[in-house]
Amino acid sequence: MPLYDLNGKVALVTGAARGIGYETARQLHVRGASVAVLDLDPEQAREAAERIGARAIGIGADVTDHGAMMEAVAEVVERFGGLDVAVANAGIAQSSVATIRGIGTEEWERVFEVDLLGVWRTVRAALPQIVERKGHIVVTGSVYSFANGLFNSPYAVAKAGVESLGRTLRAELTPLGASASVAYWGWVDTKLVQDGMARRHSDRIQENAPAWLLKRITPDQAGAATVRGIEERAPRIFAPRWWRYVSAMRGLINPLLDRRMERDAKMIATIREVEAEADEQGAAAVGAANR
Repeated sequence: MPLYDLNGKVALVTGAARGIGYETARQLHVRGASVAVLDLDPEQAREAAERIGARAIGIGADVTDHGAMMEAVAEVVERFGGLDVAVANAGIAQSSVATIRGIGTEEWERVFEVDLLGVWRTVRAALPQIVERKGHIVVTGSVYSFANGLFNSPYAVAKAGVESLGRTLRAELTPLGASASVAYWGWVDTKLVQDGMARRHSDRIQENAPAWLLKRITPDQAGAATVRGIEERAPRIFAPRWWRYVSAMRGLINPLLDRRMERDAKMIATIREVEAEADEQGAAAVGAANR
């Protein structure tokens, strides 16, 4: 299959003021595409677009707001004449290491809202143009799309949903001449990952994983993988690439890793400590409310 030529195409990337999203937008622009940089903060979106170049515009939009995403796509179409590529990249993570019992309901649902429903609303807004112009959509999953979500449940649950959404899109768009990819990121050296690795108890979690699985890549490497995947209309994009083999073997690997988590003494101790801290914080909050 010939490469999908990005020169002259129009692309929209969410969460593009920094990190993987910014590098994806920048490298799409280098390939000759006009790019809409979408981010929650409109000023940061505009500043990022200015750094990228003349064929880039910045738009402030909340991916959880369907109306805002429809308006953003309409603005892109008005400015550039259409939309060929959409990269649903925006995502957040929970603020601390927590179990399902310990995390606040509002925080759990906010992560899910951005990381899955935000992707859905981006896709929904972009689809008419993508189908009309036989373009391409990338939905950003993670290795958490198939890994155990211990201490990170809303993110993992959302990313599993993103994988299913992307696979369905691929099957439904192919007969229409369009296509879709699921991007699976391992550890990319973004602020989201840096903050996550710095959280209390994160060091103990990392001790239970092989060192090679924790090796980080740079945002520009992840952006390059995304752009290459778009050009190839690849069904799956992995960065680092070795995660493709872990994914392919997930049916065998996941039960073994799950069992290890259930039996590992250090992990059991960490879970109990995290749970005890959540109980103490809950009791303190109730006490403060009753004063």
